[in-house]
Amino acid sequence: MHHDDRTGQERWLTRYYFTRAAFSFAWVAAALTAGRQSWFAAAALLVAYPVWDALANYVDAARSGGLGRNRTQALNVVVSLATAIAVAFSLASMNLVLGVFGAWAILSGLLQLGTALRRWKTHGAQWAMILSGAQSALAGGFFIAQARMPAVPSIANVAGYAGVGAAYFLVSAVWLTVAAARRRAEPTRP
Repeated sequence: MHHDDRTGQERWLTRYYFTRAAFSFAWVAAALTAGRQSWFAAAALLVAYPVWDALANYVDAARSGGLGRNRTQALNVVVSLATAIAVAFSLASMNLVLGVFGAWAILSGLLQLGTALRRWKTHGAQWAMILSGAQSALAGGFFIAQARMPAVPSIANVAGYAGVGAAYFLVSAVWLTVAAARRRAEPTRP
């Protein structure tokens, strides 16, 4: 990858990661306020979260060479859209919704892990995305176990997961920002 292409791609990833973090933090705030007060708000938020993930993966893949070159993200778009539909049809039971989120967290986490591993060679800050993908897959298993319990879960269960994901995106964005600042500060060699 040419230096200018790499720099442009890292700038894109930095903005992308900051945007993903901001959206997720805002989603968590809405889930813990409006989502706890209104079933309709919770339902809209629960469907919107995987739709946002699909859109974000689509835009990132398009900016990073297209869906054909970014198969893990292309699959993540499909998985996230299918999840949004499954959540919409499962809203009568929060246990079922949490089970759907669990399956999605496993699949999207593994796909995110694959994307981060692919980017490892050319971009920094992928260690946080690798951890995020692995943590997502583990959280998915936990969600599935919780969904089978007699206690009825709430949107707060998903909000914790979204908050951790937001933190990983924020760490990645900050890491890329610091790395770029360090490169700019290095004296150029003749």
